[in-house]
Amino acid sequence: MAAPPAFASRDPLSPQFWDERFERSFTPWERGGVSAALRRFVCASARPLSALIPGCGSAHELTLMCESGWDATAIDFSPEAVARARALAGPWADRIRQADFFAYAPEKPLDLVYEQAFLCALPGARRPDVARRWAELLGQGGLLAGYFYFDQVPKGPPFGITREELEGLLTPTFECVADEAVEDSIPVFAGKERWMIWQRR
Repeated sequence: MAAPPAFASRDPLSPQFWDERFERSFTPWERGGVSAALRRFVCASARPLSALIPGCGSAHELTLMCESGWDATAIDFSPEAVARARALAGPWADRIRQADFFAYAPEKPLDLVYEQAFLCALPGARRPDVARRWAELLGQGGLLAGYFYFDQVPKGPPFGITREELEGLLTPTFECVADEAVEDSIPVFAGKERWMIWQRR
């Protein structure tokens, strides 16, 4: 396996960290398409949802949601990620915004926040802030759905979390309503992620 390229930025809290990796097409956390569980989830939805995709990267999921009639928006604070996502999104390019998740204010109430390699992209110290923002963005009954990466290796990204820590972060404001094995993980997450749906209390 080839060694990763040498990068100048080592701080995943900086947009430059991600810009460098998108510029050089070093994105091993990216699936390159839509996952099976998300496709099932969108197809099974009884109505179109208002959805946010934070840390969207290439935002492949946005096209699926919009083509299904959802009011979906994707955000990333990396200009390079936003440029790539817009280039791939076709008629939905205007649904992709450069924005900081912690400051972003949706134009209308959200039904869903989609989680895919966003929580694990940030060091552990930011996890309480992420959980707090999820809770702020979603009203009662709103859904936090997606992939959660469980591991105990301190170096990252991806930064794994323990199930106990995730439950500690979310159970004060969310209830877990689905927890399933993932059959189509990409190598970096294989055997260490779960598809989960958390409902806002």
